[in-house]
Amino acid sequence: MPGRLYGLGRYPGAVLAVNQGETVRGEVYNMDHPARLLAALDNYEGPDFERAIATVQLDDGEKMDCWVYLYVGKTPGRLIASGDWFAEPV
Repeated sequence: MPGRLYGLGRYPGAVLAVNQGETVRGEVYNMDHPARLLAALDNYEGPDFERAIATVQLDDGEKMDCWVYLYVGKTPGRLIASGDWFAEPV
């Protein structure tokens, strides 16, 4: 999805893109009961994250709208230029 990824210690936080070409790599899941699960995820993510709809592009090029959690906390942390949390060294 278009965005920037920041390292927040043990986990990452995505924000909207500032410049064209910035992307965040993630995973897409299909949910059978989204209302119940999203309520639980909202609680889990806490006040530093806000659920939003973003258009994402899958590896095969297909685009779709998905729920994402954007970081809205005060300190963004360390920029992860690749946009891929799992590609970062431990």
